[in-house]
Amino acid sequence: MRALGTWIKSHWHRNSIRSQLLIIVLAIEIAAALVAGAVTILKARTSTRVEIEASTRLAELFVTEALQLVRDDTPPQQVLAGLPLQLRFLRHVRISVRDAADAPVAHLSSVTGYDASAKSERAPAPSWFQALIAPAIERHVIAVTANGRQIGSVVIISEPSDEIAEVWENTIALAWVALAVSVAVIGALYLLFGRALAPLTGLARGLTDLEHRQYAVRLPMPKAREFVALTARFNALAQALETARAENVRLGHRLITAQDDERKRTAIELHDEVGPSLFGLRAIATSIGGVASESPAARDMLAERVRDMLDIIENLQVINRALLNRLRPMALGHVPLEEFVSQVVRDRAREHPQIDFSITLAALENSYGDTVDLTLYRCVQESLTNAVRHAQAKHILVKLGERPSAAGNAEPRRIELAVEDDGRGIAAGAPRGFGLMGMQERVQALGGDFATEPREGGGTRVHVVISIENRRSARPPDIGRSA
Repeated sequence: MRALGTWIKSHWHRNSIRSQLLIIVLAIEIAAALVAGAVTILKARTSTRVEIEASTRLAELFVTEALQLVRDDTPPQQVLAGLPLQLRFLRHVRISVRDAADAPVAHLSSVTGYDASAKSERAPAPSWFQALIAPAIERHVIAVTANGRQIGSVVIISEPSDEIAEVWENTIALAWVALAVSVAVIGALYLLFGRALAPLTGLARGLTDLEHRQYAVRLPMPKAREFVALTARFNALAQALETARAENVRLGHRLITAQDDERKRTAIELHDEVGPSLFGLRAIATSIGGVASESPAARDMLAERVRDMLDIIENLQVINRALLNRLRPMALGHVPLEEFVSQVVRDRAREHPQIDFSITLAALENSYGDTVDLTLYRCVQESLTNAVRHAQAKHILVKLGERPSAAGNAEPRRIELAVEDDGRGIAAGAPRGFGLMGMQERVQALGGDFATEPREGGGTRVHVVISIENRRSARPPDIGRSA
């Protein structure tokens, strides 16, 4: 029993509120139909019994009066033969006339009305219904006498089948009417519940939009007072989330800008201060080597020390250039974004000739600002690194371009980046690395969308969308020069 209750509860809660309400209404209607059916059967049984008893008494009265009107000098056979004709209009009884030897003389069946031909006009009720309605069969015997002696008898037997058939027809008619009314009520309630619960459906869609970080969603105010406060609170929540997101985007943009500015200053110091110092040391070490070559005694020792100094200085210069590129690519702000991204792909293609690299660029401005350009550069750089190092890809495609807006659409312009590979993909449930998290944080800080998803046909697709303000394309005066 407990298992059955658990099963019913689990299946019950899987249904929608509209379905649950309709099931409750339907259960109430079924219960009402059962009660109405029971009451109908009880009433029909009582009325049938009363009707049959009245018909039986009436038949007895008619037989008694018919026998009283028979003259004493009437032949017995004529008396017996004439009784069925006089009793032919009696209903719900079956009358048999028998002679003195108890042999049948005539048999009159008036079960279904005024004559026997009416019996085929009404279909009999089902046996189970007759068993519920039919009263006990009554049998009455009235003696027929003539000249002081019994010449025969009249047997009256109740016959309720016609009355039961009539009750069955009425019950079926009422059942069809009740069924039609129930269907109409269920249909009306279905529409009514749908309209009444529509705000909940809208609220579910709104929560889904919030889950997907679409905070601009607003729900229309419903007419039902019960849902007005709920909808108002949802709209207030969406407004607060939208405001918080805008503030987070602004703070994130300021943070990234501050980081980029700090990296820019550090890169400039490395480039302008450390780089020349290393170059000066290299020049001094070279001159020392030249001087040392003039003194045969110290030539070998000084030449060895100078070579060591030059190796150290060369290593420091390599490290310095790598730090400069990591902090801030020197081409940023000096070449168009298209060339800036293409160079990354070309560098990877030279480093990994066994992999097929391709790039598609469309409708790009020269620059969208250092922050956006650097974010796109870092996303391309990190995505290519992951595809080469972890995915074991054979083909890598980079697509970058502005997403066209629909005609009359007031949405801001967006730039879209997609990096696709045919590698082994990301395992389900695998934790994200610092590279992916760094890309996501940087893109979301600019108010953009970042997603990694399986690629159709196998592999991984990194998808980045960043909103950009309308601005005039500006080409720096020193395009083409590299630092």
